[in-house]
Amino acid sequence: MQSITGKAAHWAEIWRLIKPYWISEEKVSAWSHLIAIIVLTLGGVYINVLINEWNRVFYDALQNHHYAVFKTQLIRFSYLAFFFIVIAIYRVYLTQGLQMLWRRWMTRQYMDKWLAHQSYYHTEMQQTIDNPDQRIAQDLSALTNGTLSLTLGLLSSLVTLGSFIAILWSVSGPLTLMIHQHTLTIPGYMVWFALLYAGLGSLIIWWIGRPLVGLSFDQERFEANFRFGLIRVRSNADAIALYHGESQEKNQLNHQFENIRANWWDIMRLTRRLNVASTFYDQFAIIFPILVAAPRYFANAIQLGTLMQVASAFGQVQGALSWFIGAFTDLASWKACVNRLAGFNAAVELIEQQPVTIRRTPLNDPDDALVLRDLSLSLHDGWPLFSHANLRARRGDKILIAGPSGCGKSTLLRAIAGVWPYGQGEIGLPPDERQTLFLPQRSYLPVDTLRAALCYPRDAAQFGDETLRDVLHACRLGYLRDKLDLRANWGGTLSPGEQQRLAFARALIIRPDILYLDEATSALDEETEQHVYQLLNARLPNVTLISVAHRSSVASFHTLRWQFIRPAAPGDDGDIRLSPSSIQVSQLSA
Repeated sequence: MQSITGKAAHWAEIWRLIKPYWISEEKVSAWSHLIAIIVLTLGGVYINVLINEWNRVFYDALQNHHYAVFKTQLIRFSYLAFFFIVIAIYRVYLTQGLQMLWRRWMTRQYMDKWLAHQSYYHTEMQQTIDNPDQRIAQDLSALTNGTLSLTLGLLSSLVTLGSFIAILWSVSGPLTLMIHQHTLTIPGYMVWFALLYAGLGSLIIWWIGRPLVGLSFDQERFEANFRFGLIRVRSNADAIALYHGESQEKNQLNHQFENIRANWWDIMRLTRRLNVASTFYDQFAIIFPILVAAPRYFANAIQLGTLMQVASAFGQVQGALSWFIGAFTDLASWKACVNRLAGFNAAVELIEQQPVTIRRTPLNDPDDALVLRDLSLSLHDGWPLFSHANLRARRGDKILIAGPSGCGKSTLLRAIAGVWPYGQGEIGLPPDERQTLFLPQRSYLPVDTLRAALCYPRDAAQFGDETLRDVLHACRLGYLRDKLDLRANWGGTLSPGEQQRLAFARALIIRPDILYLDEATSALDEETEQHVYQLLNARLPNVTLISVAHRSSVASFHTLRWQFIRPAAPGDDGDIRLSPSSIQVSQLSA
């Protein structure tokens, strides 16, 4: 009973993956393409039925030396072949078009899921799924292509089976056997031989190939891990080069590739066994119907044309019944993609269903910029960072958040930004989130023009060239003023200090009402750090500034300090996690 329930749940999950597109806003286009493909598929089967009848007439003409019939059948075959070619070409063309329409729609849906609710951030932080990029870019393509090819292939096989099994039954005739002086007559005996032949072949292929689904799943995972390792080397090229860590990276990449190689050899060995069985099955199927029908031919019960028609019909029936054998490898790969996408959905839904324990409420007092009410935050594993914090930031305040590393300063900013769910309490924020800008320690720069990177996440068209050049010069990036339309990987081109200065230029362009800095000057020298803070005060005098910083030199640009203090604990060995912090508010001299 459990097995039946599990299979039902699995098919329900497959239906959940496939169904949405066919009832979406693009359903008219989707069903139009699919119906056209099905009509062409049925047309192809009908042409095969006509060709099967042609076989009988043509080979009877050869046997009986009827030259006129021979010429007529050659002409008939020409137009049958022409229509078959046209149908085959447009069936493939429309199928490829439908595959891309479906993939485009699903890709948009999955990107929306991944980017909504910061699921990309939480799934990466919690490590609930591996390589979500591969699941969106590659597995969705495999799902749509595989679903259409397998479904249409199965449909074609079922229609072919229904069309040719009646032909095979009628033309094969009965088979009479003598068993212990008893006469046994088997009507349509070639049908039973086809069923037996295909059934045994399918059973053998399934028994040999069962492990292929798991191996295909692992192969996709190992390939994705290897690609991710290569990308990490590119993304961290500077740090790896300075550490001279090439040997360590090479060892890790070799280990990841060794997983690919070992799993691939397992797939090769299994595929070899599958190929032995399937190749023998396919080759013997060529001669098998003639061997079975030959006694009636040599007994003059049927003519050559009927023998060839029987062989052709048997081949069509046996081929239709053997759909599982031919599609087994594709089924295994498709099943692995289904499992990976189902895992993606489960991980994203887990994020979406995560209970909201930190309430985010709009502020009523226009003079308030931020209010924390009874806020407690913890790590992923539940270890408390601080508890029951009650803090208020007024418009125009300049607040420095200070304390030892690991006590929760950056985590507090993440909770304010809405990307840290571990805790409870209430955070009061301005009703318009566009008033707020966060500058993290490692600024994000998209691979785009410098103009787009400078204005991110706003639309660069909102800002004129003179404004952009002015803030670049003010942030000591004047040498970039003539590169606004240059497209590059600025995160890899600019140094960490240049990236942080570019982030400050971004703040001067966007001009937020509330600016959060999370160690946003850690890569700057003290003199440049002083300069960018002075710029903020000069150009954004009314901004509410909340900074996380370790250097005491920035205190002069703030009027309040939120100090994280970890109380001493018995046996304290310096582990910051031994006891949660408290937060004290103090006034700083202007």
